[in-house]
Amino acid sequence: MTMKAPNKRVTMSDIGRQAGVSQASVSLVLNDAPGTRISAATREKVLKVARELGYSAPPRAESAPAIIGLLINHLAMTPHVAALLEGARDEAASSNCMLATIATHGDEQIENEALNYLLSRPLKGIIYATLLTQEANPPDRLRDVPTVMLNCHYSKQHYPSVVPADIAGGVAATTALLDAGHRRIAFISSGEDWIEGSRDRLLGYRQALATYDIPVDPALIVSPEQTHTEGWTQRGGREQTHALLDLPLPPTAIFCFCDRMALGAYEAIKSRGLRIPEDISVIGFDDEVFASSMEPPLSTLVLPHEEMGRWAVARLLDFDPVADRQRKHRTVKIECPLVLRGSIANPNTSASQPIAPARN
Repeated sequence: MTMKAPNKRVTMSDIGRQAGVSQASVSLVLNDAPGTRISAATREKVLKVARELGYSAPPRAESAPAIIGLLINHLAMTPHVAALLEGARDEAASSNCMLATIATHGDEQIENEALNYLLSRPLKGIIYATLLTQEANPPDRLRDVPTVMLNCHYSKQHYPSVVPADIAGGVAATTALLDAGHRRIAFISSGEDWIEGSRDRLLGYRQALATYDIPVDPALIVSPEQTHTEGWTQRGGREQTHALLDLPLPPTAIFCFCDRMALGAYEAIKSRGLRIPEDISVIGFDDEVFASSMEPPLSTLVLPHEEMGRWAVARLLDFDPVADRQRKHRTVKIECPLVLRGSIANPNTSASQPIAPARN
């Protein structure tokens, strides 16, 4: 007598095996995560396989969900950390997992106590995160726990890790100005070179200029130290822009390290009776909530923190305890999308028009 096998619920792993992609990719497609770098062909293939296998999202289990521990060195009231946590939380919830977030303040004792607590629970694994993109040194104990690094990376490459593509972002921001016709482009830095994003965005600026055979003019790279102001701030952007406008040959465009500094740049430019973008173009970085409401709306780049949070959880759920511990991992860099609004124009026309219409 032949018995019919009981129906088995189709999982994301099943879809990934048949489609020839990872579970992380399947999760990003099925959860329609915004801004992913998954090709249209791969997306369609995953959706087709999911339909053919009769996949349906798992119901909420009545039992307590498994826990994903997220250790982060600092929590601050910024949209950046909120996006990291929301992306990770939503991705965890979609797989019936609970995200337990613990701020460790970079303290080794707190990290160890947090791990003691988490390892006593039904733990899926650990996401080791930092508020600012940087190289980090995770506790040695994590070698025995499925671990993914979020917004940071480890020199020994023991763990899968994900960070924003700040170099490529710096190239994209500068290239947007170059494509608009600018050749005298300034860069307002954070002045804090220990921050990886600060170094990488400047490197991207230099690379873009080199691509256009434009030599770097050191006078056009300014930092808060030169104006005795704090980095990252509106005031710093304002004072550094004044210094640039005082040059014998001022720039026609400014790439600001972050949107807050771009706010200050707007103030300085308008205080001189100049117009944005007709007299001088400005681009920022981060796409903070106020950027689209500036006058004119600020062109900028998006930090992909929500996608990074989703990627980290999906990768953790796809962790292979044997294979992943035996190989070195390259850091995944997620693209920072360019958002063109109304702050860039061609400097060579008498009645310059924005390169793109304002949009949210």
